[in-house]
Amino acid sequence: MPRPRFIVIEGLIGVGKTSLCRLLKQRWDARLVLEPWDDNPFLAAFYADRDRFAFPTQMFYLASRYAQQVQLARGELPDALIVADYLFEKDRLFAEETLEGDEMALYDRFAGLLGGNLPAPDFVLFLDAPTEVIRNRIARRAIEAEQVIEGEYLDSLRRRYYNLWDRYVDAPVFVLDSRDLDYVSSEADQEAVLAMVQGWLDGAPVPGAPEAYRGRAGQRQLALFESP
Repeated sequence: MPRPRFIVIEGLIGVGKTSLCRLLKQRWDARLVLEPWDDNPFLAAFYADRDRFAFPTQMFYLASRYAQQVQLARGELPDALIVADYLFEKDRLFAEETLEGDEMALYDRFAGLLGGNLPAPDFVLFLDAPTEVIRNRIARRAIEAEQVIEGEYLDSLRRRYYNLWDRYVDAPVFVLDSRDLDYVSSEADQEAVLAMVQGWLDGAPVPGAPEAYRGRAGQRQLALFESP
């Protein structure tokens, strides 16, 4: 049996990654692997009091994400196309943002026990947009726990993402500016994004599609998205 195609859609909170994943399910019958953010019993408390609830929030995500990735590695999701709205390596990225000292050391001990051999995607699509655009999208989707998220927090996470892309070698990473894309309600934007994804899967990118991220040369993109 051929190995399923596996792609990851990544991005900051509210940028539109899960909406794109759902579009791929609707149009291509892709199997979705969605991070269990709404199942995390500590998330609302974390946004209200990061220092107190960062560790249990992060450990819940570590265990949940790892369990999903093990399913992928064992071939328990035999679909032709699998789409995830997170990269497993992002777990430590968020841990670095929220933990320190003994809590960070304890996180690393647990993470080290889980081992490797998790599946690598065919490619990663990182959606980005200016911080204020993302904050407006967060406000529109009206999830109460997210309304306290500050621009500085988003900017810090974005820098950590780009640092991750600088050293990530397991698959190509494509960065797409989503500020002017509405693939929720615009059929033209849906077709444009789907054509880009198909081109990357086929190894024949469509004209105008972003090229693979090239390490620190891509750091210039941060100036396009961070808060002024």
